Amino acid sequence: MKLPNSLRALQHRNFRLFIVGQGTSQIGNWVQLIATSWLVYTLSGSTLMLGLAAFSLQIPMLVITPFAGVFLDRLDVRRVLFATNSLAMLQSMVMLALMVSGHIEAWHVVMGNAVLGLGNAFDAPARQALISKLLPDRQELTNAIALNSTVMNGARFIGPMLGGLVAATFGEVWSFAVNCVMRLAVLSALRATHIAKHVPRQGPSSILKQLMAGIEYAYGFFPSKCALVLLAVSSFCFQSYGSLMPWFASERFHGDSRTLGLLYSSAGLGAVCGMIYLASRTNIRGLFKVIGWNAGVAGLTLIAFAFSESLWLALPMLFVSALSMMLTAASTNTVLQSIVPDELRGRVAALYVMSFLGMSPVGSLCSGWLADHIGGQNALAIFAASGLIAALVYAYHFKQIRADILPLYAALEIPPQDKLD
Repeated sequence: MKLPNSLRALQHRNFRLFIVGQGTSQIGNWVQLIATSWLVYTLSGSTLMLGLAAFSLQIPMLVITPFAGVFLDRLDVRRVLFATNSLAMLQSMVMLALMVSGHIEAWHVVMGNAVLGLGNAFDAPARQALISKLLPDRQELTNAIALNSTVMNGARFIGPMLGGLVAATFGEVWSFAVNCVMRLAVLSALRATHIAKHVPRQGPSSILKQLMAGIEYAYGFFPSKCALVLLAVSSFCFQSYGSLMPWFASERFHGDSRTLGLLYSSAGLGAVCGMIYLASRTNIRGLFKVIGWNAGVAGLTLIAFAFSESLWLALPMLFVSALSMMLTAASTNTVLQSIVPDELRGRVAALYVMSFLGMSPVGSLCSGWLADHIGGQNALAIFAASGLIAALVYAYHFKQIRADILPLYAALEIPPQDKLD
């Protein structure tokens, strides 16, 4: 049976295994993340500690991921993913043991996040680099990346709701137990996947030289440089809302962990809807315009969310903001993965992850510090406004971006799409 165009990458067994395994694992990851956020806040009562917990989880994306990309171009990425997911399961088991024994403290969670973040620094770019190896046809890469983002954000929608329910009904300890079990899905899928045998590439002996080759490719081309810089600023400014959600759930909307799960799920649903749109596209033309427009919309709606007094008004604002932010991020990833040479794929994927996930912890730490001084809503509004300004700067340079990217589209034989280039 022929699948619809928006699902065409799922006709390949390897990609189906990847999607099922990663989707299940990410749901468990979000279940644990909800418990972790709520646990840190209840143990410490500090927005700064919330920011520190988010910082420790994601700062390896900024510091380690660029170098991880160099190794990913040398290593078997499937083996790397098996190792990182095994480390994540071990971390969950240690946290579970601390909770069962009654010895859990806020600093334990921060340290546990740091360990998980170390694995994620390799895991995130490895996932991006593996996708192309699961498909026989490079032309299906755009659809595969969009479907992968859809599933990841579907987990972001389901996971927080499930996590909030589990934590509120049974306690945080069960959230860690659920994640341990669900992590088995991705390990099983990786074992069952059959791809071509890895052939190590020989490059310059210096890791720094190889890293610089990836940086020169990504930042030496004006359109990709603009997209990556906007993504980095947007991630710093917009993604900081995640670490402040427990404050909004508790102080602004006077709720509990179920309210926190509802907020995260609203953002997750928005992200899923954005990815459904991206999956329906037939090629990458027009995505540079999508990147700029959606960064601007994300800033405007996040400002509206920050000052919403009603939860039911805040939820749709968060929905639209997350939809737009994920379209900006996923469109950037889709363009980069579609134009990058295979020998640089791991390094460019790492630079994308650094810009998207690596800048987020810095924003979380700064927003947590600022929220301690001027309140969560004022801090978030300032960050959102800064991201909006970055989108306006990108719009100012869009004519040059378009002029530079069109010749490359022609060289790659990517056909026009509804006059949007």
